[in-house]
Amino acid sequence: MLSTIWNTVLYQPLINALAFLVSIVPGGDVGLAVVILTILVKLILFPLSQKSIESQAEMNILAPELNKIKASGASKEEQAKQTFDLYKKHNTNPFSGCLLILIQIPIIFALYYVFLKGIKFDNGLLYSFVYVPANMNMVFLGILNIGVKSLPLAIMAGISQYLQAYYMPQPAASSTSGSDFAASFAKSMQTQMKYVFPFLIAWIAYSVSGAVALYWITSNLFMVGQQIYVKKEKNFKIVIK
Repeated sequence: MLSTIWNTVLYQPLINALAFLVSIVPGGDVGLAVVILTILVKLILFPLSQKSIESQAEMNILAPELNKIKASGASKEEQAKQTFDLYKKHNTNPFSGCLLILIQIPIIFALYYVFLKGIKFDNGLLYSFVYVPANMNMVFLGILNIGVKSLPLAIMAGISQYLQAYYMPQPAASSTSGSDFAASFAKSMQTQMKYVFPFLIAWIAYSVSGAVALYWITSNLFMVGQQIYVKKEKNFKIVIK
């Protein structure tokens, strides 16, 4: 049942979209089709990911007020009430970002799986109006072969992952960070995302194929642009207020 839903709702539409793009891009450049498909999926998910990034940015803006509540010495019940009132006043839901991320994960993973499985088009998966591309060129822009392992693309994937983590909204510092496990854990995760995860992504990208690396590069650079946009927009709104 789950495999049927996976193929019908996620994997099959994406593999058909990729086949269609390969058939219309100049020279049947599969790498170019990978970039276009990744951008199209990111654009479809843009409202969800935008809200998720905004939610994190809003939580950082409210951090000083949250720290004041923690340091007030009020009872746990009173702190919870004040925190709820603060979220209500600023129309902020601290859990919305997590929920939106969970919604995106299956779609992003399906897109990743399309490239991980290999750029092979099976008539059994293609719709009746989508045909196997007559020309498939695996050399991206005539420079890099994405059908095999690519060290340059793997390195660029790692660098793009670092940039994505660098521009991600930073967890706000807590006035009780020394004893606050949640704050310490968030800081630790942020450090790993910035300095450890890029090496992991580069290693994975090199272990599979250039197509996966190209997917990571495109996806990460798109997120960098989106995060910069959200930061500027939030700063503008703060100035206006």
